[in-house]
Amino acid sequence: MTKSSSSSQVNGDPLPWSGLLALSCAAFTAVLTELLPAGLLPAMAPPLGVTESRIGFLVTAYAAASFLAAIPVTAALRGLPRRPVLCGALLGFAVSNTLVALSSSYPLTFAARLLAGATGGTLWAMLVGYAARMVPAERRGRAIAIVLAGITLALSLGVPAGTALAGAVGWRAAFATLAVLAVPLVAWIRVRVPGFPGEPAHARVPLVRVALRPGIRPVLSVTLFLLLGHQVMYTYVAPFAGHAGYGRTGLLLAVFGTATVAGIWLTGVLIDRHPRTTLLAALALFTAVLPTLGLGARTHAVLVGAVALWGVAFGGAPTLIQTALVDASGPAEADVATSLQTTVYNAGIAAGSLTGGVALDGLGPGALPWTALAPALLALTTVAGHRYAFPARRQGVAPGADAPAGPVLAGQTARN
Repeated sequence: MTKSSSSSQVNGDPLPWSGLLALSCAAFTAVLTELLPAGLLPAMAPPLGVTESRIGFLVTAYAAASFLAAIPVTAALRGLPRRPVLCGALLGFAVSNTLVALSSSYPLTFAARLLAGATGGTLWAMLVGYAARMVPAERRGRAIAIVLAGITLALSLGVPAGTALAGAVGWRAAFATLAVLAVPLVAWIRVRVPGFPGEPAHARVPLVRVALRPGIRPVLSVTLFLLLGHQVMYTYVAPFAGHAGYGRTGLLLAVFGTATVAGIWLTGVLIDRHPRTTLLAALALFTAVLPTLGLGARTHAVLVGAVALWGVAFGGAPTLIQTALVDASGPAEADVATSLQTTVYNAGIAAGSLTGGVALDGLGPGALPWTALAPALLALTTVAGHRYAFPARRQGVAPGADAPAGPVLAGQTARN
């Protein structure tokens, strides 16, 4: 892409759909790489000579490496041009997935997953900031929603499709397919995603100063509280469904995944005009769902309906929170701010899984919604009490100026 075409993409009115969808596919690849082993425990365990629980640790290894690498690796790479770093992260996924496809050694497979996690931490620190720099301020929220739709599509479609592919052609072929598909994705990014320079050493804001900017800490707090509450329920949805007398956990997860698509669609329509109201509504909906599950889950229609509303609320909330983070840090420092959020995000996942496990063992499945309610309320009250971090209208969007109407993600995103 020439410099002039990059400039027109960034400053012109139309959204740079091709570049944003390439970034969305990068998000899709990262999530599928992270979660695919979870659906392949029985198939992978015998060839690698370990138990299924140790195959589960391959997902843990990815998350731990992402948690540990996001901040230091992002800080170390701040001075490099952005597009080569992005392409390098995707090629890191290709190398990792190739090693997993070929390896017959559990230690080598585990090391490959650590590489994938470190690469994933780097990628997640870049994607949101990249999207923010590709569009004018008044379209920033929609651009971020398009990119993060890759997460939703990976959860609702990619992981089930990858598991089905592994069942048809073998788990090694599934990982090999992921590795091969990274190559055309890198080519797509090289052609359609603009290049941005790294930060000169004299212009880099220290990480601590970014963390102390007004608005950053409330956004990180909401990230932690939301993921903690969500993960308490999501990690243990199977025992909770069993407690409710509903044996079709797969159907519940499908309902949740489908509803997240609706949530991110609604967010894309509203985010640039009503970000605060939309985020408050999403968190209030999630908070209201929890006592509904606690009191009425044994009525199966209530259970399924509440899970659907939970999916709508959670589908849009991460995009709203990350957009608030980019607005607080500024696009130039978004990679650093997002690396902080990646670390907090993974901490919330770990804390939620641990908290839910303690509640499950000590009090039983019926206690899970009430355990998740406290962090959900903290997320809601933090947004309500920090208007400067979550303003009613995004910076650069004039009062009364409507974003283009219509579905942001319908059609274009679904086909990718």
